[in-house]
Amino acid sequence: MKLLSQKKAQSPEAIEDKKMLRSMFWRSWTINMSRTGAYQYHAIGLLYTLLPAINRFYKTDEEKADALVRHTTWYNATMHLNNLITGIVAAMERSNAESDDFDPNSITAVKTSLMGPISGIGDSFFWGILRVIAAGIGISIASTGSPLGAIIFLLLYNIPAFLIHYYMLDIGYSLGTNFIRKVYESGAMKVITKASSMLGLMMVGSMTASHVKFKTTLSVAVNGGGDPILIQEYLDQLFKGLVPMAVTLLAFYLIRNKRVNVNWIMLGIILLSVVLGLLGVV
Repeated sequence: MKLLSQKKAQSPEAIEDKKMLRSMFWRSWTINMSRTGAYQYHAIGLLYTLLPAINRFYKTDEEKADALVRHTTWYNATMHLNNLITGIVAAMERSNAESDDFDPNSITAVKTSLMGPISGIGDSFFWGILRVIAAGIGISIASTGSPLGAIIFLLLYNIPAFLIHYYMLDIGYSLGTNFIRKVYESGAMKVITKASSMLGLMMVGSMTASHVKFKTTLSVAVNGGGDPILIQEYLDQLFKGLVPMAVTLLAFYLIRNKRVNVNWIMLGIILLSVVLGLLGVV
């Protein structure tokens, strides 16, 4: 049994896998350093990380271009754990390259659906637990006047983070290959794709509600010196978040149906905000 596993580990395919994953691991540090704006966010870093897999699995320039375009969509997940998504995506790209029946839309759907859960777990663990524990120990040592406090803090945080960052990629790639094979054999990929798409839309919707804000300062004076009527209160009573939702739907309509460049839409929103601010509307 041990001999068989050693032979498998030394097979040309396994060697190529290790070489590819090693290259992706070092590239993956750029994901969270490649914020390019609201439209793509960390997509550029993800593209750079996936290039070894895309160049290996796809043979023609057209296939590579399709894969690159597929990953220009918005991407964000907690650093270190996001390599789990990267590994799964690499495995799905491999399956897409090898099978004509593979649905490439499932790659985007699975990637999008995993961002929320992965970020929820990663943020809680790395920022809420590991960093706090490491900082507490480091501060207690530094309070004695020892310079080792800062070093201990960095080691306690970065060593586990580095190991998790490394092994998540390998686990994701292995999980992705087996996962895809099993779900396609059972015919469950359509269900998973639909469910993933729904989760992704829910996540995007919740982010829109959290980040798109509008609050007007307009008010209507009341005869007799009473308190003025605040327009924002009536808007909230009518439909909370009505204006942000309308702006979001308008932007979506312009991008999808009118093919307006997203940069022009962003510039228009900025200019409208400045004008409304100068007029005292917001």
